Amino acid sequence: MRALARPLLSVIFVAQGANAIRNPEPLVPKAQPVTDRLVPMVKRVAPAQVSDRLPDTTANLVRLNGAVHVLGGLALATGKGRRLGASLLAASLVPTTLAGHPFWLEKDKTVRYQQRIQFMKNLGIMGGLLLAAVDTEGKPGVAWRATHGAKAAKRETKRGAKAAKRETKRGANAAKREAKQLAREAKQAARLAKAELHLG
Repeated sequence: MRALARPLLSVIFVAQGANAIRNPEPLVPKAQPVTDRLVPMVKRVAPAQVSDRLPDTTANLVRLNGAVHVLGGLALATGKGRRLGASLLAASLVPTTLAGHPFWLEKDKTVRYQQRIQFMKNLGIMGGLLLAAVDTEGKPGVAWRATHGAKAAKRETKRGAKAAKRETKRGANAAKREAKQLAREAKQAARLAKAELHLG
């Protein structure tokens, strides 16, 4: 199922991303309001190495987003770097959705309804991408392994402590038996010595 689901989920990103790289101009008017708000915010928050390399035109930002879609889609479809690819696609879908389907700005009821449907469809795709991003294919994830490892170590420590307690108890019991045996032998030896004195 995964081998079928991943390419199905990624095909729209590869196709639309390639189109955005080749021909970004039709997408620029819709992307402009989002990039005008997003780019200054990213430049304030991101390190200088990242903010200095951000494209300075909306067309180039659209191309960059398209490249992320193509690379993330191919990673998801092929299964090589699938979780990172799905994470990148989910993150890039946020500005894409906000720019492409701002239904709250539409005055016409029909257009608003259509844009809302597209917006919710993108949310559904984002949900699928988030599931793909955390899918470990049945293998334990890092968080599970860390928690499980800690629990296993705790169990082993408890077992070790119980075993040490048992061994200590056994040792004490053995020492007690040994002491009793020595006391009995000493008592017998004393009786024998006493008997020999009476006979002598």
